[in-house]
Amino acid sequence: MLMQPRSSLARPWLVVRGQQETAEFDGFRSSDSRQAADFRRTKINRRQIVSRAQWLAARKDLLARERELMSLHESVNADRRRLPMVRIYKEYTFTGPGGQVTLPDLFDGSRELIVQHFMFSPSWDAGCPSCSASCDEISQRVLARLRGRDTSFAVISLAPIAKIMKYKTWRGWDFAWYSSYGSDFNYDFHATLDRRTAPVSYDFESPDEILAAGSANDLVDAQLPVEVPGISCFLRDGDTVFHTYSAYGPVMENVNAVSGFLELTASGG
Repeated sequence: MLMQPRSSLARPWLVVRGQQETAEFDGFRSSDSRQAADFRRTKINRRQIVSRAQWLAARKDLLARERELMSLHESVNADRRRLPMVRIYKEYTFTGPGGQVTLPDLFDGSRELIVQHFMFSPSWDAGCPSCSASCDEISQRVLARLRGRDTSFAVISLAPIAKIMKYKTWRGWDFAWYSSYGSDFNYDFHATLDRRTAPVSYDFESPDEILAAGSANDLVDAQLPVEVPGISCFLRDGDTVFHTYSAYGPVMENVNAVSGFLELTASGG
């Protein structure tokens, strides 16, 4: 059961229809793919056909708005780099293919670390299809460019490492992926929501705050653990680790390969 976002448009990565579909290693069903293609064709067919002069006028209007958006984007990025940070005192332990590691180990010599919270519940046999589609774009070239900016990248899921490694091998991925099973990490960083384990917060709001805003969602009534996609960024100074940034939900859609990842870090790339 997953919480619905505030927007009336359901985000595809917030919809997991159950373990049966999640367990399909295809990542998505062919019927879903056909429906998506039909939807795209319908949107294209609805576009207005105009003269070149009319198109140019409309394009200039849009260009002005794009420039406004770019200016706002740069301003938000600057504010993100000024965001205060929180020292991490808790000692988190993860399991990788080589055994136990700590949060500082995940930096692998870099000053900054980007963690992708990959939706993979211990009860599932495969990872989230939408998270999988996102990780399909994480190549060694992308990771090398991040390392060139003194930034490491790791994926963390709540599922046991045996399930993670089986799925990772099937997908053909070679990035670092760790299990947080048995630790508080997923709960502390709100990638797994379970009121029986820790206070629930989605996108930095409590269930009461969400209800007060008039947003109906499944989170308020959820009795089972809920997996949420997200990104968290950390900064290391010697042996000290700081949490600098986290994002969930719609913000995830704006992450685009290297530049998008680096914009989320404390140094901004």
